[in-house]
Amino acid sequence: MSTLENEVTFRKQTEVSQNLEAQFHSSSTDFILMTDHRTSKYKSMEQLEAIKQEKEASSTSCCTRFVKNICRKKTLKKRLPFLTWLPHYNRKDCIGDIMAGFTVGLTVIPQGLAYSGVVGLPPEYGLYGAFMGCFVYVLLGTCKDSTIGSTAVASLMTFQFAQGSWQRSVLLTFLTGIIEIIMAIFKLGCLVEFVSGPVSAGFTSAVALIVSTSQMRSMLGVKSEGDSFLQTWISMFRDIENIRVADTCLGFGCVFLLLAMRSFSRIKIGPEDNAQRSRCQRIVNAFIKFLGTSRNASVVIIFTLITMYLDGNGMNPFRLTGHIPKGMPSPSLPPFSIEPQPGNITAGIPPVEGQNFLEMVQSMGYGLIIIPIMALLETMSVCKAFSKGKQIDITQEMIACGVGNIATSLFSGYRCNGGLARSAVNNASGCRTNMSNFYIGIIVVLALNFLTEYFAFIPKAVLAAIIISAVIFQVQYQIVTPMWRSKLPGIFAFICCLVMPLEIGITVAIGVNLLFILYHSARPKITLEQLETVQGIKFVKITPDRCLIFPSVEFVRNMILKSGSKSTLPVVIDCTYIYAADFTAAKVISSIVDDFRRRNQKIIFFNLKPSVVSIFEGLNTRLVLCYNTHALNQELQDESFTRSVDSLNRAEGGTSECVSMASTLSLAKS
Repeated sequence: MSTLENEVTFRKQTEVSQNLEAQFHSSSTDFILMTDHRTSKYKSMEQLEAIKQEKEASSTSCCTRFVKNICRKKTLKKRLPFLTWLPHYNRKDCIGDIMAGFTVGLTVIPQGLAYSGVVGLPPEYGLYGAFMGCFVYVLLGTCKDSTIGSTAVASLMTFQFAQGSWQRSVLLTFLTGIIEIIMAIFKLGCLVEFVSGPVSAGFTSAVALIVSTSQMRSMLGVKSEGDSFLQTWISMFRDIENIRVADTCLGFGCVFLLLAMRSFSRIKIGPEDNAQRSRCQRIVNAFIKFLGTSRNASVVIIFTLITMYLDGNGMNPFRLTGHIPKGMPSPSLPPFSIEPQPGNITAGIPPVEGQNFLEMVQSMGYGLIIIPIMALLETMSVCKAFSKGKQIDITQEMIACGVGNIATSLFSGYRCNGGLARSAVNNASGCRTNMSNFYIGIIVVLALNFLTEYFAFIPKAVLAAIIISAVIFQVQYQIVTPMWRSKLPGIFAFICCLVMPLEIGITVAIGVNLLFILYHSARPKITLEQLETVQGIKFVKITPDRCLIFPSVEFVRNMILKSGSKSTLPVVIDCTYIYAADFTAAKVISSIVDDFRRRNQKIIFFNLKPSVVSIFEGLNTRLVLCYNTHALNQELQDESFTRSVDSLNRAEGGTSECVSMASTLSLAKS
């Protein structure tokens, strides 16, 4: 479909006497070029600056410049952000960070135990991955509110590519951490820009539903299989006769309780202004806020105590988490192979096939690329939410996340990155610096060393309820209408991630989104206007709205030729927005000029950038270029195209200067 505006009927200017300068006000004075592109003897300021930089670069060793840049104080503070805030750390900061760290730590512990079930690993692995990332982020992180740990997206994608193997999960964490550091070194943070907002929203919403579905089996007590949303639900319905009523009631009851406590935390007692409240009212409000932000830990503690009492009396009807090893894991390199192990039919344990390093990497596939990109998207969403308009250092965030995951893998943890819900709790709890992450990590370490014997009595339905009540708010209902208006990408990503395995769904969605981008770049919007000069000379003005690259040049060529063939008026192409072009575009423009010359119809290029003009070198093409309205006015008054070329050549005293380039450029004299 053509995007040409007023294709058949040209828009007529009502005020013929209006100065042409005003009609070209948006493009006539932005780029005034004299003679710097007419011949190879003359150099533009850009070319002179480039030559100067090349000479300076050749005189200085790359290694020397790199070392000097690394050792600069500014660079050190940029790559080690704690050097900026740590010297100014005071008691108020410490108190605020301890309170925030304690509150978030009470949230991280039950979430870590719960998310390990999403990955298909024993509960302790969720805690193994919840402290080293926090310690690293204290030193390398740039956002004080961001907290590093397990998230729904990271957990589900780890399960998709590691298939419930702790060896593959830990190795995946290690390798993706290395890839994130490599991306930071080569400044590849721009890759996230190829994942549009609708695709990211559709993916996140689909993940929320998939994670909720994966936890329904723990709440219902049924078996589930399958790699997609639909397959999981189908398998659960097939086993619905084995539903456990006690776990189901407990699970749904905890979901409603957690949602009620979340709403309860917004209640304020007393006047709106905190200064006008009494001391008692402030204490009650603080308690309500603490109860709401620590609702996960509160629910876990309450039902763990109930379960311990019931279990001690032999009346426990719930499925429990089970034994969790005490203490921290010993630091070691991630497993680079899997030893084969026989299964146990009686215990229902399947056999484990052995794999070497290459086979493990091959089984992860393109998850090694997709996971870092999606993790970066999640981390950046946290930073943007709390940046308050400040610039975000994507490269430094990739370094922090990469190093954090490498450190986590050394303690047998799986993928971690910034989580929006957990970071919101950190912000609401009054964190002041990155040091809050340190206290979060300390809480997790203490729990591993002193509380694991009590974790065994946590009902699985309670952990499932914690995840469902958290991810249900990641389904972005508020953007359904904007996603629908954006047509295919967002809805397509949502549907693909639900009906296909997650890794295939997001890959297909990103691919389709890139096809949309290519299609729009191949169909630029072209504005057509019929204008008049103050002398009454009519001409057609054509304005493409973007650069000319090979997917779009044929479309632009057809539009220009079609418009030119409808009239014998001169055609002026306003090149203000054409900031780049490739050689294919140059060849097509050359053919357009030849077509107009055969029809003895004038075509003028207005405000064509010098960088684009240089592409025409090597083509035997004559272009009429104008860089201000006075020159354009003079060129339009000429009776023929060839006369303007001859007059220019005579004015320059011959054609030797113009012919010194392979392409002959005819400049209208200003």
